[in-house]
Amino acid sequence: MTNIKEFNELHFSKDLLILGNAWDLLSALILEKSGFKAIGTTSWGIANSLGYSDGEVIDFERHLGIIKLIADNVKIPVTADIEAGYGETAEKIVDNVLRTAEAGVAGINIEDSLKKQKGLRDIYQHCSLLLKIREALDYNGYEGFYINARTDTYFQKENPFPETAERAKAYVESGASGIFIPGITNHDEIKEITLNIGAPLNVLSLPGLTNGKELEELGVKRLSFGNALFDKAIELLERDTARIVELSDTSHLYGK
Repeated sequence: MTNIKEFNELHFSKDLLILGNAWDLLSALILEKSGFKAIGTTSWGIANSLGYSDGEVIDFERHLGIIKLIADNVKIPVTADIEAGYGETAEKIVDNVLRTAEAGVAGINIEDSLKKQKGLRDIYQHCSLLLKIREALDYNGYEGFYINARTDTYFQKENPFPETAERAKAYVESGASGIFIPGITNHDEIKEITLNIGAPLNVLSLPGLTNGKELEELGVKRLSFGNALFDKAIELLERDTARIVELSDTSHLYGK
């Protein structure tokens, strides 16, 4: 079974797919060893680990190199967060998607946020982009490659649900394999989305939205924790290194 086929099937299991979000090879290997069935890269974590902020600030070549390093060294499927596609034109974005597929991943996250200004891509423009991505993937031998279409309506809109439902349905009709709605937390809204989009729904773990069994009952198929694990690891690093400086003592590094 190919990674692409395996990754697709994970979205139609009776069990919720919890992605292990990795930012480098070591974190990916640890997540694999821990028993995660698939890995999703976190653009936030990758950028921050290199000293940059999120938002397509780092060079795409450098970003892609880390994605490929992970994909080459784990046995489970990998999906890559490529933000809004790292391109000013549809042609450039499509080329970046193909290069990401060539790196050995089974899917991508691609969002509708604009990177150089606030706002979202026009819905028709984004649908056109998704259609071009799907056609290019199919033409180049990547049938079934998982396009997780992320919409950032809950981060940018005052009353996000109506536009979210519209965008989600349109994105699926334009070739998206699944929909990712970070920021949605209302159970009734989640349930309505899962009943009406006709594709797997991915939500982002947030305080109050963490229980996999509850999400399964709502019809959610995939849960990501984004940069939360990365932030937790950095918090531990900051706390322990500050303690060494403060106490001039390293004994706490060896305790349980």
